[in-house]
Amino acid sequence: MKKKEQFIKIKNLSVSKILFDFINNELFKGLKIKKNHFWSGFDKAIHELAPKNKKLLTIRDKMQKNIDQWHIDNKDKKFDLESYKNFLKKIGYLVKEGENFSIETKNVDDEISNIAGPQLVVPIMNSRYSLNAANARWGSLYNALYGTDVISEEDGAKKGEKYNYIRGEKVIEYARDFLDANVPLANHSWKDISEIPKVKNNKLNLKLKNPNQFVGYNKKSNNLSSLLFKNNNLHIDVLFDPNQTRGGLKDKAAIYDVILESAITSIMDHEDSVAAVDAKDKVHGYRNWLGLMKGDLKYEGKKNTGNKPFSFKRKLNPDRKYISTNGGKIKLHGRALMLNRNVGHLMTNPSIKLNDGSEIPEGIMDAFITTAAAIHDFKNKKNSRKNSFYVVKPKMHGPDEVSFANLIFEKVEKVLNLKKYTIKIGIMDEERRTTVNLKECIRAVKNRVVFINTGFLDRTGDEMHTSMEAGPMIKKGDMKSSKWITAYENNNVDIGLSCGFSGIAQIGKGMWAAPDKMADMMSQKINHPKSGANCAWVPSPTAATLHSLHYHQVDVFSKQKELKNRISAKISDLLTIPTADRPNWSVEEITKELENNAQGILGYVVRWIDQGVGCSKVPDINNIGLMEDRATLRISSQHITNWLHHKICSKEQVLDTMKKMAKIVDKQNIRDPDLKGYDSYKRMSDNFETSIAFKAACDLVFKGIKQPSGYTEPILHKKRLEKKITH
Repeated sequence: MKKKEQFIKIKNLSVSKILFDFINNELFKGLKIKKNHFWSGFDKAIHELAPKNKKLLTIRDKMQKNIDQWHIDNKDKKFDLESYKNFLKKIGYLVKEGENFSIETKNVDDEISNIAGPQLVVPIMNSRYSLNAANARWGSLYNALYGTDVISEEDGAKKGEKYNYIRGEKVIEYARDFLDANVPLANHSWKDISEIPKVKNNKLNLKLKNPNQFVGYNKKSNNLSSLLFKNNNLHIDVLFDPNQTRGGLKDKAAIYDVILESAITSIMDHEDSVAAVDAKDKVHGYRNWLGLMKGDLKYEGKKNTGNKPFSFKRKLNPDRKYISTNGGKIKLHGRALMLNRNVGHLMTNPSIKLNDGSEIPEGIMDAFITTAAAIHDFKNKKNSRKNSFYVVKPKMHGPDEVSFANLIFEKVEKVLNLKKYTIKIGIMDEERRTTVNLKECIRAVKNRVVFINTGFLDRTGDEMHTSMEAGPMIKKGDMKSSKWITAYENNNVDIGLSCGFSGIAQIGKGMWAAPDKMADMMSQKINHPKSGANCAWVPSPTAATLHSLHYHQVDVFSKQKELKNRISAKISDLLTIPTADRPNWSVEEITKELENNAQGILGYVVRWIDQGVGCSKVPDINNIGLMEDRATLRISSQHITNWLHHKICSKEQVLDTMKKMAKIVDKQNIRDPDLKGYDSYKRMSDNFETSIAFKAACDLVFKGIKQPSGYTEPILHKKRLEKKITH
């Protein structure tokens, strides 16, 4: 049984001793923050903000009930879009759009304002992943190519355990093609170079089509060891080794790797990719974030390569140094610029109790603690060189909730004695009420906004829950080709550009969820920079390196200038509800859809509840590993809920499907290496009645219609805490 948690009484708050000790003894160490001043200000701010937070959630619920009732009242009528729009305006869901304006955010780091490239998202509670993400600013193109399906295994190019020279030659050829396309030589190809180039008196003996692309170099024992180039604001570091020892690669020019500037920014996530339900969990995440901001986070672990286990260590990479073309010194940032995703407005956390005994709104707690940790970075400038702290704020519904986030940050800045607008905000455009009011959401934070990003999965989950009573939704796989999705993705870019984001803030796109399918990513994800997005999410450092190639192919800032003149997305398209006109699916189609959704739900939930894994590569129904987090869970659970509600399937059918898929998930998980290091896996199918994870998965479906906005957190948190108590 779990030991009863100790609480410390401070002002009008009861604070978990674990959290209290962390704040006083670790977070504030080295900062000029007086503890009594902090706790007084924090106490006052929390008790002022918490009721406002609660009121906003009440408004959400009231609007949802009104929308449900409108659909019920009009279910036998032909859908009238104008009538629907007028209704949404009447209840305050759709607000009046104001005059045009441009954002006025100051002190934004170049990684956000001037460099387009991949954005890596990782769970902050995993220190190894967090360090890898920070260090993913630079990645080996050779490694990324050799280890993935971007290079086919045809014609003897199998990966295998030993180095394959045939595959290595394919890697070299791909890399030379990349250099020819992005750092072209004036008279010949990179494939024709037969010796190490020379730099004499800071002049390169290779003639480039654009000499300005050569920006620096390094030497080792008087031999050239590195050439640094620049294309579309991204650096390319070509490494040379006359001994050619690396992997036995045979290369006449002695090029042994091409290092690419890859994950320009990374989001350290306290939200959808973690399972943090109590003070111990929250401190774990906060401590890792503090270590990143102080620069002293480390990780030690073991790996198995073949039959040989070996130990390894991780720490933050240093900056990269070069000689400039005028003989001076160049220092390039060695790590991705780190943003922090706080939680949204919905959840509370038991680690702090207010004077009325209620739990603290978790997003407010995140804002204070993660910002305080970032102050350590303002001294050493290892992350932001502009003394700015970047908070990605998810799951906000409309301008009033964005204004509330602004108020939270104002209170934090006052208590921590920071300049106004030190805290910058990234708006996740993943809720329907935010999408249709995006311009006014941005206006509410026009002095601190640095980011808008689409999130297809959460946005689809909210689309289905908001319009639950409108009718049965189309199949999940058909959502990506529906009218509202195209309008949604375009609207995000259109509004961002019209509000002056280009050159100041990021316009982002969503995650590539299949980390093993890099060839597919390379053919499809180029559409993100082509759409005018100057960042897009990737699931791994390898994916970041490969996706960076797209930003060499596409000059995003030029693309944004082109797109400014296109016709903006229509509000009528944004409000087109993706219901099936004539839901006449066969039994086989319905069964397949249910099994696919159920497998995804169970595969994720059993790890969340039993192991506390908030994000991992979960095998899908076809045994393809997909990165799953709460967003994918939200869409799958809401989809089954919708079909149940509209009698496309029965409760008995869904329960039978859940039990069938639980057995498959159990088999997949027993030998999954991602679960090593956690408690031994317990099969759900051994006893469905006593499996907390299985019951949680069922609750998400059978109680899905009652979940606020279709969110999965309330059930997951409740069941995870139950698991912790009984463990």
